[in-house]
Amino acid sequence: MLEKIVIANRGEIALRIQRACRMLGIRTVALHSEADREAKYVRLADESVCIGPARALDSYLNVPAVISAAEVTEAQAIHPGYGFLSENADFAERVEKSGFIFIGPRADTIRLMGDKISAIKAMKRAGIPCVPGSDGPLPTGDRELLRIATHIGYPVLIKASGGGGGRGMRVVHTEAALLNAVAITRAEAAAAFNNDTVYMEKYLDNPRHIEFQVLADEHGNAIHLGERDCSMQRRHQKVVEESPAPGLPEKLRHRIGERCAEACRRIGYRSAGTFEFLYQDGDFYFIEMNTRVQVEHPVTEMVTGVDIVKEQILIASGEKLSLRQKDVAWHGHAIECRINAEDPQTFMPSPGRITYYHPPGGPGVRVDTHIYNNYTVPPYYDSMIAKVIAHAETRDLALARMRVALSEMVVEGIKTNIALHQDILNDANFIRGGTNIHYLEKKLGL
Repeated sequence: MLEKIVIANRGEIALRIQRACRMLGIRTVALHSEADREAKYVRLADESVCIGPARALDSYLNVPAVISAAEVTEAQAIHPGYGFLSENADFAERVEKSGFIFIGPRADTIRLMGDKISAIKAMKRAGIPCVPGSDGPLPTGDRELLRIATHIGYPVLIKASGGGGGRGMRVVHTEAALLNAVAITRAEAAAAFNNDTVYMEKYLDNPRHIEFQVLADEHGNAIHLGERDCSMQRRHQKVVEESPAPGLPEKLRHRIGERCAEACRRIGYRSAGTFEFLYQDGDFYFIEMNTRVQVEHPVTEMVTGVDIVKEQILIASGEKLSLRQKDVAWHGHAIECRINAEDPQTFMPSPGRITYYHPPGGPGVRVDTHIYNNYTVPPYYDSMIAKVIAHAETRDLALARMRVALSEMVVEGIKTNIALHQDILNDANFIRGGTNIHYLEKKLGL
């Protein structure tokens, strides 16, 4: 078992990792920027190290500073959380070469799945259904580009191979717009990801976003923990997540989940991971794999009872999975609302001091957050300040519990998107279940 872990992240996920470590009797080192000096997880850690100024590039993305902190504190492993360096293959490789354990997949696996083209090829070999597309990088010749698009059928989606998080994508509805769209996407990809490789897929106009949670160890064991529906999105950013996905047939759930587990075994995956799919007209289409713990992992934890972060740490310690697939059971329904420090109408960030904070409670309610009374939300990072999760025997009861939880939650001194979540939870189509990824933006008039 590991004895000391560096937590190379901030916010609620840093506190979440810290709690898992404390349960396992592992000492923690909290890394923080100057802006996060007074954060809760910094105060609760066994040790803390300031790794730089507020700007993420000078602190949380500063690889030499993170490695040095692990060295001076004599830690054994580094947990990257999500975001920042969590899916940076070069960082994972640097961690391992420096003599530490990276709590996540191997660097070569991150590279394989981080490049969308190589990921799609690997998934096809593993029998995972993929969106019809160019089956590789787009050529430079105009005639061939037009031929590929005609073969796929308009509308098509031009995507950057190194993209992610909704960036590096462009929908093309007509042949006249294709060549210019490809050129613009190439330029944007080169600037954003230092990789101008792009590919083409069929654009699905009415899909849901459904993802499968997996766990795999280095001994060839892999399981899935079911799926999450993350279709309620704004500008490709998830707003509400739930598990299980409403209306998804149980046989289909297990069939796709087992294929995901088998894909993990084929590529030698280790740690927690998520296979993301578009689901339309009864068919699944793979879009990408997240080689890290997800923001929305709590909904899976609530319905399965599996501590995903603890399992990550045990896997990194070299242990075999504590569960087999037949041991996994799903109970009830869970919903998560991401609470952001932002204006609920304009979505502009709202940093500042929280003058009063009161969290919700009651049966089946969980709040993952790092905020407290008089905490100052810094303007330098992502605006998410909390996640509220409600679990109950049925989806209707989970929705009811979430409505009560949001009505109890008080965050004063800054603006939050609590009102937006309350509106979503009372939306007739959302209550019915099965809304697609475009629904929220249409509802908001975006």
